[in-house]
Amino acid sequence: MDHDSPTAAGTSAETREERFARGMEVLSRIDGESGRKVVDSLADISPELGNQVVSWAFGEIYQRPDLAPRDRQLVTLGMLTALGGCEPQLDVHINASLNVGLTPEEIVEALLHSAVYCGMPKALNATFVAKKVFGERGLLPVGGA
Repeated sequence: MDHDSPTAAGTSAETREERFARGMEVLSRIDGESGRKVVDSLADISPELGNQVVSWAFGEIYQRPDLAPRDRQLVTLGMLTALGGCEPQLDVHINASLNVGLTPEEIVEALLHSAVYCGMPKALNATFVAKKVFGERGLLPVGGA
């Protein structure tokens, strides 16, 4: 893969530092402090992985125009739930989902829907992460039918 080829987000004339700066702006807007903490936690073990999360995932993929940020988060919640074992990433992305306008009710409904396709244990685990995040943010418990 040629990381210097033109993309929807950047051009080949863009420097590594410029890609990172663009990615940090998107990461901060979507994930807030949680995203920065993830990148910082990689500094002593794999700074390059942190750079790729920022530059590629957020600087290029997350800012593509054909999906709104809230829709990207719904896809991300579904994928992380289906994968299982991604509770730390679900924590970050449930916060991000709230940051981009999803309501707690919409998040709970998406996680309920995931039970059909990826199973009850994975949906339960994801829902318990959502409950934790909602509690940390002082959101009222959600009810449902």
